Amino acid sequence: MVLLPRLTRLAAQNRASFIHASRQNGRFYATVSNPQTVIEKIVQKYAVDLPQGTKVRAGDYVMIKPEHVMTHDNTGPVISKFLSLSCSKLDNPRQPVFTLDHDVQNKSETNQNKYKKIEAFAKQHNVDFYPAGRGIGHQIIVEEGYAWPGKMVVASDSHSNHYGGVGCLGTAIVRTDAAGIWATGKFWWQIPRVVSVSLDGKLSPGVTGKDVIVALAGLFNNDEVLNAAIEFTGSGIEHLSIDERLTIANMTTEWGAVAGVFPIDSKLEEWYQGIFRKNELRRFLSRPSTSSMAPIPEPSDPVNESKPHPRLNPERLQDAITNRPTADPGATYAARLSLDLSTLVPYVSGPNSVKVATALPKLVEDKIKINKAYLVSCTNSRASDIASAADVLRGKKIANGVEFYIAAASSRVQEDAESSGDWQALIDAGAKTLPAGCGPCIGLGVGLLEKGEVGISATNRNYKGRMGSPEAIAYLASPAVVAASAAKGYICGPDSINWQELPKFEKPRISIIEENSESSAPQEVDEASLEPLLEGFPEYFEGPLLFAPQDNLTTDGMYPGKYTYQDDITPERQAEVVMENYDPTFATTAKELRGTLPTSETSSATRPGAILLSGYNFGTGSSREQAATAIKNAGIPLVICGSFGDIFKRNSINNGLILVESPTLIKDMTDRFAKDGVRGKGGKDGKLTVVPENWKIKVDTRRGKVTVSMGEEGEKVYNAAKVGRSVQELWVNGGLEGFIRASL
Repeated sequence: MVLLPRLTRLAAQNRASFIHASRQNGRFYATVSNPQTVIEKIVQKYAVDLPQGTKVRAGDYVMIKPEHVMTHDNTGPVISKFLSLSCSKLDNPRQPVFTLDHDVQNKSETNQNKYKKIEAFAKQHNVDFYPAGRGIGHQIIVEEGYAWPGKMVVASDSHSNHYGGVGCLGTAIVRTDAAGIWATGKFWWQIPRVVSVSLDGKLSPGVTGKDVIVALAGLFNNDEVLNAAIEFTGSGIEHLSIDERLTIANMTTEWGAVAGVFPIDSKLEEWYQGIFRKNELRRFLSRPSTSSMAPIPEPSDPVNESKPHPRLNPERLQDAITNRPTADPGATYAARLSLDLSTLVPYVSGPNSVKVATALPKLVEDKIKINKAYLVSCTNSRASDIASAADVLRGKKIANGVEFYIAAASSRVQEDAESSGDWQALIDAGAKTLPAGCGPCIGLGVGLLEKGEVGISATNRNYKGRMGSPEAIAYLASPAVVAASAAKGYICGPDSINWQELPKFEKPRISIIEENSESSAPQEVDEASLEPLLEGFPEYFEGPLLFAPQDNLTTDGMYPGKYTYQDDITPERQAEVVMENYDPTFATTAKELRGTLPTSETSSATRPGAILLSGYNFGTGSSREQAATAIKNAGIPLVICGSFGDIFKRNSINNGLILVESPTLIKDMTDRFAKDGVRGKGGKDGKLTVVPENWKIKVDTRRGKVTVSMGEEGEKVYNAAKVGRSVQELWVNGGLEGFIRASL
């Protein structure tokens, strides 16, 4: 058995552990005798309401007060949610940042009115606001110093991982979380398992950071980093530019991770110093733009001292460098992956999947014709990317029958590219310009792929239908490869690549080591390490169990789409249709089990209810929250699985459904009750839902124990997860909305 991810584990008082805290603005890193990863240290700094002496670890549920929260075009729905909670005042107006970037080409009255309402709300509440045309939100968050080394910044967008390129822990949240942060300043988060990825050696000429992440996503494509936080390390990092690190961190999302963080090093320090010099020159030469409400200092005065930028300044950088978090010796990682950069060649992702990656030297043999090429998005549209494409296209023309679209990641980037002549070089070659924003990357605006067309893009996603017609084909590659392909009309590399000098490896050298640092034997728990319980939260969940022996059970299987938009559906009706698309008999089975429960609670310390067990990635698919509420309304207060889909996890806990990950328990159940003892094949004799006769399960929320009573066979005890304060708070308040109202 494997010790399960814990929820806010208290340090035992009889252990010799201590904290050396580097305090700064009320934030501190913990460097302790119990070793922590970089991710855990940053979370320690931003976790609030922890019991005295708590050391956060992977698997813990904690309440986080992030440095900033960014919303973009989805700010409108977040405002609606915020107002629906009877909120009238932001907890901290300096915490949110609004950036309009997704649908900037849309000049319709409806869209312009939406943008105006967002801007008006920003003015009313004194929130930093960046209008359409200023750039893509993730680029702005880095460019304007909101994402900062050693900080934690979140956004209601899946590419928040981007901030890891500058040593900032960035991760995605859902809209309800964003509204909650506006109201209370905080949100709950389960610290993900942490995977170390070592990038070793040095890239060959013509190989880029984009090739690194395309290769990683295509070669480690068996969920090695699914829902994990990645810490990049290795000798090769010092040879990667900050722009390349941003590209890699950005696309850890496509790789399946919830965060990807690079170390804070001298190269990053030099990069920021370059930004300071450039900003000072920009301030001296011209007055600051009035297009943004964000506080920007007046231009430099050669005689009188000017105020420094509120975020991008040497003092703040020195503090970040001095107090940079580093992993402690002996820190625990779920796995360690490595990639030898010196064995890597240019790679292309696709068609229509980031899990398919092909070495460019092999792909060029096919001379795959293209119709459109794109240099857009937060992934690869910075000044260095534009320069790379311009170097390929100077003196050339875009091939007949090919359209090449370009958009800078921000207006600042475009200014720099124009000053260098790179922007004009692309225009001279025949590129079509678009405003700074997301545009074609998310299938909005002009230039989308049409039925039967083939496109190659320097963006981050090539899913079917993502950039236009579902009957189009999309590939991903580096800016240089995209530009070269646009010039020749088929997928190829730039003329500057010396094919003979590229590494002669069929595949780059990679390795993976799975780690198992936790003891599987049930452990004694002393009184000092028991999880404190809030009033009203049960010490035990107990009842009969149901086992759905299936991996990747979707939210549509749990709650059919035909019911999703029936807003008047009752909780009782939800219970009647729960799991209907997976097992039509499930609701009846759950109802029968409810009938076996005590009619009144035998103890206030115990919450009776059937306990649902299932496989891995439970709750994958759409974001419908009814998938969680239907299970809860069926009398199931707690679910135990091998792993959960991330959005389903958030929806469940936000609605008071407790989730526990227990790979060992699920393995034992699979061995015994699944067809051929194999995951994902259903139960023996075709059963989709297994109810072992006379079996019961009891979950101890304070001690982190699961006891399975197997009738006459006796009991088996598993190490499990304690339920931390952050989850308890939501549960006793009836969910996130109740918690927010109680916090106001």
